[in-house]
Amino acid sequence: MEDFEECTEMKSGSGTENTYPIDPENAGELARLMQQDRLLTEGMGGLLPEPGIRLPERGRVLDLACGPGGWALELAFQYPKAEVIGVDISQQVITYARAQAWSRGLENVHFEVMNVMEPLAFEDGSFDLVNGRLLFAFMLPGAWPKLLAECYRLLKPGGIVRLTEMEPLLTTSPAYETWMALMSQALKRTGQSFSPDGRHFGITPVLPRLVRQAGFEEVQLRATVIEWSLGSEVHYAVFKDSLIGLELLQPFLVKAGGATKEELEQLYQQAVAEMQQEDFCGLWNLLTVWGRRPLAMSEPGGASRQAQAGAQAEGQ
Repeated sequence: MEDFEECTEMKSGSGTENTYPIDPENAGELARLMQQDRLLTEGMGGLLPEPGIRLPERGRVLDLACGPGGWALELAFQYPKAEVIGVDISQQVITYARAQAWSRGLENVHFEVMNVMEPLAFEDGSFDLVNGRLLFAFMLPGAWPKLLAECYRLLKPGGIVRLTEMEPLLTTSPAYETWMALMSQALKRTGQSFSPDGRHFGITPVLPRLVRQAGFEEVQLRATVIEWSLGSEVHYAVFKDSLIGLELLQPFLVKAGGATKEELEQLYQQAVAEMQQEDFCGLWNLLTVWGRRPLAMSEPGGASRQAQAGAQAEGQ
């Protein structure tokens, strides 16, 4: 059996380890991520559709693992007085995002090469909003508390962290369901899942607790369901996104010991046929969790510095 560290780690263009199961610098993956960004934004009802999330006119926004920059670019366009910064581990992906910003004449969005599982090179309290979508694909379970503590540090008092994650897509395609099961099991085997048994990705049940434990208040949840059944408006777009993803995931699944290349190719062909049948049904379930950094100066974990000082004084 392959070494699982080899399965989950590859060198990015920045020279740091990348746990993303697909080569992020693959041209097909870049195109898929741009299309997926649009799908998610439209399916969720906009860039910031959640009640209570209001970006100040000159707000400062950080987009974690921004990929080719789709969400950050659109936010910068819609909020021309805001400053938007996207960070990603891949130099090639960041170069692409910068080119997109230049071609659209967006001077209020910037992209930097950074690994979000390590401390980020920004000052304390320098952002109004920290956003992240589908980080489960590369985040190790033990890295989540560290990332959320970093989000807490980077946000101004009253600032918001906003995270959107997903579980395996639900469909009536037996072959596609087998693919999703293999993916869930592979993430479990490689230590990239919260699931106790590898039957799902496991991030959505624990995400609210992780956000609360990091010290954020007013933590809220919002579910999004995107229907991509045959005949629905987004069927072809999600179908195309899924097929590209399945193809690019094959090396990861083979290394993780889930199936042979030949078995995956057969499943792929079956899924292509089944997802185009008249009775095909599919749902894409997402969960957005957001919370606010307390207005009082406080440490990650929730207790304010004033309260800590008072408790210490009483104990003397």
